[in-house]
Amino acid sequence: MSLTQNDAHLLIVDDDERIRKLIQQFLSRNGFFTTSARDADHARRLLEGLDFDLIVLDVMMPGDDGITFTRELRQTRDTPILLLTAKGESNDRISGLEAGADDYLPKPFEPKELLLRINAILRRVPQSQEVIDVPKTLSLGDIRYDIERGEMWHGEDLIRLTATEVQLMKIFATRPGEPVSRAKLVEDLGRDRGQAQERAVDVQITRLRRKIEADPKQPRYLQTVRGSGYMLAPD
Repeated sequence: MSLTQNDAHLLIVDDDERIRKLIQQFLSRNGFFTTSARDADHARRLLEGLDFDLIVLDVMMPGDDGITFTRELRQTRDTPILLLTAKGESNDRISGLEAGADDYLPKPFEPKELLLRINAILRRVPQSQEVIDVPKTLSLGDIRYDIERGEMWHGEDLIRLTATEVQLMKIFATRPGEPVSRAKLVEDLGRDRGQAQERAVDVQITRLRRKIEADPKQPRYLQTVRGSGYMLAPD
């Protein structure tokens, strides 16, 4: 079961007070519990005492920008992050995804599109299961992937995966040894179709390979199949 508006707590981080309040009001009207922060430092203080289900984070802020803050958060947290980027700044979008963001939304945007993106990300967040049967696993060299729990392990160490990475592994794990097209990955991730989203998937695959492969530039387990897409090839 996925999170819904009624039980999700969102953190809105934007230095523009007007935009911050508009986003907060819109999301609150749509059933979310929201908290806002004016910059990265303010957000850090809130994160010390509160857990959030998703962070909406502006890229262009004084102090630490959104990409720098995303990179910092990913060192200790797997909370989903939606970046708000300036229109036309494609470099920011790619850098944000490489830093660990789950998705991005160019400004200016329609509030309804923000709502759709947030719901799509929340649907990808794995929910804990109280009853766990004998886990089914895939072996990827030294890496062990628990299919039922959506967890990746290196020995006794749990590897942090973002919500998008968990969903990608879930997609690949249902069809090991079978190529999955970039368009199909975009569709299964609940995103709008288009070349920009396919490039975004490429970035997510690159990040995932860094967690799986001994040599990400020569992938053994998450392979590129020319003309067909990507394929998970477990041992």
